[in-house]
Amino acid sequence: MKVLSNKTNLQILHEDNHIIVVNKRVGDIVQGDKTGDKPLSDVVKEYIKDKYNKPGDVFLGVIHRLDRPTTGIVVFARTSKALTRMNELFSNRETKKTYWAIVKNKPVEATAKLVHFLKRNEKNNTSKAHLKEVPDSKLASLDYTIIKELQNYTALEINLHTGRHHQIRAQLSAIGSPIKGDLKYGADRSNPDGGIHLHARKLVFIHPVTKENIIITAPTPDETIWNAV
Repeated sequence: MKVLSNKTNLQILHEDNHIIVVNKRVGDIVQGDKTGDKPLSDVVKEYIKDKYNKPGDVFLGVIHRLDRPTTGIVVFARTSKALTRMNELFSNRETKKTYWAIVKNKPVEATAKLVHFLKRNEKNNTSKAHLKEVPDSKLASLDYTIIKELQNYTALEINLHTGRHHQIRAQLSAIGSPIKGDLKYGADRSNPDGGIHLHARKLVFIHPVTKENIIITAPTPDETIWNAV
């Protein structure tokens, strides 16, 4: 992993002519939104422009997003061909995503599959997990395994089977194990940095152009609880 100057603090996990993968920090937004804050996509564009002395605008395609308070792997496309193919991989669920989460209340089972129907509330930007299908809900599925028990928290490894809005946050909250710092989903207090302890840890996919098997692992933030995991 390459860590650039403190000016951007951009952590590059993988880089080639077709894609670039970065380790997102708490608070970074992947793509521009109504806040007007500078998105990660612009930071990466500036990095590419500067590194390769590119004139004019730099092409960078946003393939997927992570919630602002989360950390971990984000993939961008450097060519339109890579963008089209990566979009297909993600939409066809041909990628394997692994997340780590720190939760307050230890789940009853050490490992389990969670299946819910998630209904999104646009007004407050949340999703509610239901055990049975309700109008306008979408099937959400994941499995988790306890990977470490800490003094006051439990670390989980999560594999997603679907990609719904706030899926991990809503489903863990539904079993009484909200993610540390996630006030929206039942945590009792926020984290000092405004983030939540949810980290996109690992991503496995077939490279859109070279067809090689790519395995990306993102280091967790350098922070006491993550370091204990």
